[in-house]
Amino acid sequence: MPHDHSDHPHSLLPSDPALRVRTLETILTRKGLVDPKALDEIIDTYAHRIGPRNGARVVVRAWTDPAFRKALMDDATPVVAEMGYYGRQGEHMVAVENTDEVHNMVVCTLCSCYPWPLLGIPPGWYKSDAYRARAVREPRKVLGEFGVTLPAGTAVRVWDSTAEVRYLVIPQRPDGTDGMSEEELMAFVTRDSMIGTGLAGRAA
Repeated sequence: MPHDHSDHPHSLLPSDPALRVRTLETILTRKGLVDPKALDEIIDTYAHRIGPRNGARVVVRAWTDPAFRKALMDDATPVVAEMGYYGRQGEHMVAVENTDEVHNMVVCTLCSCYPWPLLGIPPGWYKSDAYRARAVREPRKVLGEFGVTLPAGTAVRVWDSTAEVRYLVIPQRPDGTDGMSEEELMAFVTRDSMIGTGLAGRAA
């Protein structure tokens, strides 16, 4: 006899993502499978202590060290691992570089694959159905909504992040930054610029 699904909901979890996460955390905590303090520590590490600063260090070094830049573009995984940026969600990294001819943009069309060791926790919009669908169909329009207007002659290349491969965008170095220190340059590298939904520039 076939199972009739009409007499109960397909999921006992709320439809709102944030509420769904809180519900799952509560269930797992009550079952003794999750330690809330440990979970808070993990979130704090990725959100505040890692954040996008690791990725910014990679970008700045690529801006200032031609040999490093070449090695990074050839095979990013061992290069960033040597800097200490490796582990879960960053096992296989690929660096793509923005130029006057090509602007790169990253999306995960299936879920929210993201380079945690370099950029921290993905922003909410990166995980949204709208961004995941529209970034591929109409990337220029999506970029425009982020405040990025590119010259007509600049092509937009969209990279689909997966469980196997994650991408780091190396944004173009802003003009007028010659002679600046690493820390000064890092102020220009935003999280969005390393996803491709922004340009390198001082955070507001």
